Amino acid sequence: MYMSDPAQSNEQNHSQSYHTEPIERSNRMDVLKFMIPSLVGILLFMIPLSIQGEITIPVALLANWVQSAFAGVLPIFITVILMLTAVMTAITKVFKPVWILEKPFLKGLFGVSTFWFLARIVAAFFAVLTFYESGPKFIWSGETGGLLFSDLIPALLAVFLFAGLLLPLLLDFGLLELCGALLTKIIKPIFTLPGRSSIDCLASWLGDGTIGILLTSKQYEGGFYTKREAAVIGTTFSVVSITFTIVVLTLVDLQHMFFQYYLTIVLAGLAAALICPRIPPLSKKPNQYFEHAENHWDEKIPRHTSSFKWGINQAVGKAKNTKWRHVIKGGVQNVLDMWIGVIPIVMAIGTMALIIAEYSPVFEWIGAPFIPLLHLMQVPEAAAAAPTMVVGFADMFLPAVIGSGIESPLTRFVIACVSVTQLIYMSEVGGLLLGSKLPVTFKDLVIIFLERTLITLPIIVLMAHLFF
Repeated sequence: MYMSDPAQSNEQNHSQSYHTEPIERSNRMDVLKFMIPSLVGILLFMIPLSIQGEITIPVALLANWVQSAFAGVLPIFITVILMLTAVMTAITKVFKPVWILEKPFLKGLFGVSTFWFLARIVAAFFAVLTFYESGPKFIWSGETGGLLFSDLIPALLAVFLFAGLLLPLLLDFGLLELCGALLTKIIKPIFTLPGRSSIDCLASWLGDGTIGILLTSKQYEGGFYTKREAAVIGTTFSVVSITFTIVVLTLVDLQHMFFQYYLTIVLAGLAAALICPRIPPLSKKPNQYFEHAENHWDEKIPRHTSSFKWGINQAVGKAKNTKWRHVIKGGVQNVLDMWIGVIPIVMAIGTMALIIAEYSPVFEWIGAPFIPLLHLMQVPEAAAAAPTMVVGFADMFLPAVIGSGIESPLTRFVIACVSVTQLIYMSEVGGLLLGSKLPVTFKDLVIIFLERTLITLPIIVLMAHLFF
């Protein structure tokens, strides 16, 4: 396993630099090869559009179109994917066919550990029961497996399709190199992260947290983030989209307070982003790179060179070395990797988490310690609000759904803000993190979820008392 060393890292940085000639000498075609795909990527992933009163991005629009146009066949398609994944993984596990094991990509898809193999079997089982609405109702009901199978997974399937195919426009043509050079002096001391992580955050904030996780995972596998940096970005910077925050606010019937709501989310989210990377478990993650990464990236800028000039040189050099056939092949592999590697985990773990939330008092028990804390902070209806402080670990919408019946607008405001700033929910982001190669465990996610809750709650309650 690689351990970063400052001197060695700096040497590697210079040896792997894509292009260090002055920008004036660069071929104009190379400059255009950097600019055009990067601008198209920014347009697709980061430029918000207002469509019928809703804020979204072009990639999300494409994903919504796929969901609408193929709504009739998506349930069958999802069931087939989950069943094929389980069968192929079982064949690989039991028979170890050479034609799979000798191809790194196929081996990565199907040669998984026993835990993930069992999760894929469970996911296929849940999918078949939900598709036919047979077996125990608590598995396939609209509050558990049916919610994931009919609403969330079709959305993920469509998002992964376009994000996987189009993310190379952000990743492979120099945009991250430019942002890294320009922003690392700001982001590194504040968030302990490379400047290029700003793109991950923007892609999540304007588009979807799942896009940010996919982008982060690919950067980590490529050797651009250490284990600590990747874990921090995946659990801290993969923020929920503006669209999602509006949906949550609508559920608690406080649409008229969007400005106050979003201001509170930003302040609480910044506090969590400043504190969480500096405390365990994130602070204990090693500054080591992914074992199979070919390069280990360092954003140090040579002396007597401006950040902008160095960033442009690196960006143009990156674009020059990028082959379109590799981009297309990588995009298709991205899609298959997320469909086969992540969707079964979301179906298996998400369904089990929702069953626990809906059909057992577990989250009420876990939420009980929050009752005196909410009383201390003078939050009305503390007993009713306490379970919502922890039920978000199962699904992002559950706190708002449970809290929508609470009479106090201050309490509903607190619940809506906390549910967004917690970030870690097993029905989507948590399942994606566990299904990816990012270096986080289930135990890590539980601890980070509780840390984010305890860090953001006092700030949110303070702001709520100012507004109500």
